Amino acid sequence: RHKQLPFSAVLMDTWYAAKDLMLFIDSMDNIYYCPLKSNRQVDDSNGELSYKRVDSSDWNAQELEHGKQIKIKGFPKEHKVRLFRVETSTSRTDWVVTNDPTQDSTQGTRKVCAFRWNIEQLHREGKQLTGLENCQCRKARIRRDHIGAAFLVCGFLKTPALLIPRTLYRLKYRLFDEYLSAPDQKSFYQVPFCVSPDNVRVPVMPEFVLFRGKYRHRGFWNGQIDPQKR
Repeated sequence: RHKQLPFSAVLMDTWYAAKDLMLFIDSMDNIYYCPLKSNRQVDDSNGELSYKRVDSSDWNAQELEHGKQIKIKGFPKEHKVRLFRVETSTSRTDWVVTNDPTQDSTQGTRKVCAFRWNIEQLHREGKQLTGLENCQCRKARIRRDHIGAAFLVCGFLKTPALLIPRTLYRLKYRLFDEYLSAPDQKSFYQVPFCVSPDNVRVPVMPEFVLFRGKYRHRGFWNGQIDPQKR
């Protein structure tokens, strides 16, 4: 909040389902989607019965499709959330709560929660493919620039990986196959690309070219900078 970052929704994991955090997001008039642990105490009887585990709640056909309103133990009396029973696999069920008043579909909740996995995947690929964790600088500004550059590389690799299709891991490790097999690598001038199964060349980073073993921006060949002087 102190960084003035614009956002309207927060997708959280089970470990972040804390009362203070959820109430803080609600106080900013933002919405959240958060799965609860199976032993979390909730009340779905509007105060008529005592609290019970969320995984022991009774569900009818309408509630399975549209969710139901509950109160989580320890929260203010007026803070009610909507609970959805989302089956992510045959052996796993998530109990997702949200303060979104417009959400009344279990299928819609499943689609919203699916976005969180893309964020997890981005961080995993950034750590394993771009050296996200290998920055040894001490200044915060340099570390932020390093993180931004790492995610930028992930974005450049993701586009051709979806077009080929091919995984980011295979795309990265075969990115310079043609360059390494060239007879004269020093004079090799080539836009980085990958080859699809149909022998179609897909450029990976069209803004950059490989000239004499180093990356050069296309601005060098637009008359702005002479590559011979670099």
